[in-house]
Order: sequence, then structure tokens, then C-alpha cells
Amino acid sequence: MTDDLISVSDAATKLGMYKQTLFKVIKRLGIDTIKQKSSAHRGQAISYITKTDFDLIIDNQTATESQNKNESPVPSTLIDQGVFYLIQLEPDHDPGRFKLGFATNMSERLRSHRCSAPFAIIVETWPCHVLWEKTGIDCVTQGCEKLHTEVFRTKDIEEVKKKCEQFFGLMPDLKDIMR
Repeated sequence: MTDDLISVSDAATKLGMYKQTLFKVIKRLGIDTIKQKSSAHRGQAISYITKTDFDLIIDNQTATESQNKNESPVPSTLIDQGVFYLIQLEPDHDPGRFKLGFATNMSERLRSHRCSAPFAIIVETWPCHVLWEKTGIDCVTQGCEKLHTEVFRTKDIEEVKKKCEQFFGLMPDLKDIMR
């Protein structure tokens, strides 16, 4: 049976996409992955798909590409770009509670946050590469109380904003990364 399987990691490499992106395609197509331990991966459980499912993914990607052939291709560097945001969750009742994160579509991201924090407001956004998100959060939340994964409390939201400006002031211009 293992001869009929291909690891998701190998499949992503063959398709020229990120593994995370391939997992999204697998989910959208309703394909079940198989977890097996692999001696090649130090005994860790690795996700596999069948070669038949891999062929289905190739067919789906080919069809998607042919549908989009009239659209100009988006450079892969743009896919990983968006904004780093600082949102104040309860500006009137708890002005020190804030959320940080990365979004490629800020209006949609704010809309989703408003389901649990209806009074949330955007304090500021900065152009960001997706890989900078975790480092940015770790950097700008020094001295803040961690309440949840990306939710913190501070005594001074303006100080957090200032730290964000300093952090992103040190980062390279995203236009330079695209070259």
C-alpha cells in the first residue's frame, strides 16, 4: 500500500506550492490524508495521499490554471504580503486590550474579529511579509500581559503602536523584496 502513497510534502514540492497551500486544496477537494510513521522522518507521523488523489489534484490545478489563463499571474511574493495590524478590542471599556496579527484582506479580518469583539477598531496597519508576523508580535509585546494567542493587555496602547513603528521601520521595503 505504501507504494501507492505520496507524502503531502513531496506532492507540494512536485506541484511547486507550499505544503500549507496543498493542505487547503486537499481539504477543498474532500481528499482524506493518511497518517503513517516514517523512519525517513525520525519516526514522526507524516501525512500521505494516494497517487490517484495526487492525479486528481494535478487535474484540478490544471483546470484552475486554464480558467485563470486570461488573468495576469500573481507573483508568489505577493501572496505572502499583507499588513500587520494593531486592533484595540474594547476601546471604551478596556482600552489596553489589543490584538496583533497578519492579514491579506484587512476589512475581512476586522469583520471576522467583530463577531467576538463588536467594538474593535483598527489602531494602525503596516505593510508586512507573512514571515515577519510572529517576530513582530514577540518584539512589540515586551512588557505586555498575554491574554490569549495574539491578544494582550497594556497600560499604554500608544507605546505598543510606537514599538510597531520602530519594528517595521527596521524591516526592508516590501517593494525591494519583490525584485
